[in-house]
Amino acid sequence: MTVRIGFIGAGGIAEHHMNTLQRIHTAKITAIFDVNQNRAAEIADKYEAASYASVEQLLDSGQVDAVFVCSPPFARDGAEVLAAQKGIAVLAEKPVALNMEQAKDWEAQILGSGVVHSSGYCLRYLDIVQKAKAYLQDKKISLVQAYRIGGKPPMAWWTRMEMSGGQLVEQSTHQLDLIRYLAGEITSVHAFHAQTHIKQTDPEATAYDVGAVSFVLASGGVGNITSTCLSDHFNRGEVEFFGPDFYLSINGNTLKIIDAEQHITEVSREDFYYLQNKAFVEAVAANRQDLVLGDYAEAVETLRVTLAANESADSGKAVAL
Repeated sequence: MTVRIGFIGAGGIAEHHMNTLQRIHTAKITAIFDVNQNRAAEIADKYEAASYASVEQLLDSGQVDAVFVCSPPFARDGAEVLAAQKGIAVLAEKPVALNMEQAKDWEAQILGSGVVHSSGYCLRYLDIVQKAKAYLQDKKISLVQAYRIGGKPPMAWWTRMEMSGGQLVEQSTHQLDLIRYLAGEITSVHAFHAQTHIKQTDPEATAYDVGAVSFVLASGGVGNITSTCLSDHFNRGEVEFFGPDFYLSINGNTLKIIDAEQHITEVSREDFYYLQNKAFVEAVAANRQDLVLGDYAEAVETLRVTLAANESADSGKAVAL
């Protein structure tokens, strides 16, 4: 079965998905919508698809079995729900919303529709992440340390808290999701955000450029995730897990495990976007939700933690989840 795929939003992340879909012989890009109609037409021509003037026209075209929703977080207007109501499978990029009321409402409607649904938490699909999950299954995790260090993305909306949610909601969310996936649920957060330099380069910025979040795991362990978007000369995206009898880290595409019996380093050669998209296409073709590792409900729970961190940073108090 060929799965016909439409895109709602045709920016950089959307085109990255499109490039990976070219390698999946059962996937065919058929429809494009973007608020920038010239961009939509350009991308549609490039991938031999049709461009549409509205989300509704795309969804009613009869040319899509699934959609990738890749619009920025501030521009989400329920396209996922409209697609699901029409029986069209959905992959929604992260974050799936900017407030929990909206996210939970959309979650209920998408799950209630019965369509295959996925989110943009692509790191779950890496072979080294799956190996880490198997290793950690019977381990006592006492401490988690995570980092997302790098420069500021070029999009103007990214530095507006009301449009992006800030770095933890929009970017470091990948590391936070890995923590949930590998170490279990988070029950409390206490966050600190600051603007140390960002207004010198973007006077209208409302987002922070350094942040740290301490958290408590349901299992009893504790942890911290540190983020910054002001580091143009050094990048780091790592999650470390410490227990009484082991150390495990995922640093980019590298897994390290140290315990009494082994000291291994394994480098993944996999493309996690490709793996995610292949799993989604196969799930749609077979109508098998179980092939998806990060569904919409999982994305909503990761969003819950990141928004709670924003609440904590604003209030100066710990927030229980």
